[in-house]
Amino acid sequence: MSHESHAETLDPGARPRPKKAPNAFRTISEVADDLHIPQHVLRFWETKFPQVQPLKRGGGRRYYRPDDIVLLRRIADLLYTQGYTIKGVQRLLREGGGQLSDDIPPPTADERAAAEAEKAGLAAQEPLPIPGLELVSPPAVVVQLARIGQRPKLEVENERLRGLLRELVAEVRELRKLVE
Repeated sequence: MSHESHAETLDPGARPRPKKAPNAFRTISEVADDLHIPQHVLRFWETKFPQVQPLKRGGGRRYYRPDDIVLLRRIADLLYTQGYTIKGVQRLLREGGGQLSDDIPPPTADERAAAEAEKAGLAAQEPLPIPGLELVSPPAVVVQLARIGQRPKLEVENERLRGLLRELVAEVRELRKLVE
């Protein structure tokens, strides 16, 4: 079932969204969907590749030009398919005057090995989510309750957090048994 027909099924009065012109600017969600790259990765690439400069409007909303999308697609190919590192792509951009030519040679064995190490390092740096416990510092409600002297409510919140921690420890123990 196509996206449009699915939308019509949910809302028979809904009109299909018109297709954008090829030279239209795209939002970060449209670019992420088109390139199959998460939005946070696109934002990260902005910090690593100064050539990627989407137009930013009110509220920090990003709009990518067609040339930005071509560059992002090429960067993704070099990183994910060809086996270059971020530093390798940065070097290619410097050497190409901010452009990436179509006739870039395959990466050397050293470059490919460094790219694998880079990917492994980035994967290891990603924090593991803790279900039900998104905050590192005490929740604002705990700080507020402590400030106004609401001990009974504070103890309830502490017990809730202890319960989450007990569940987490039990889950880690089960995972450890699976690994052993």
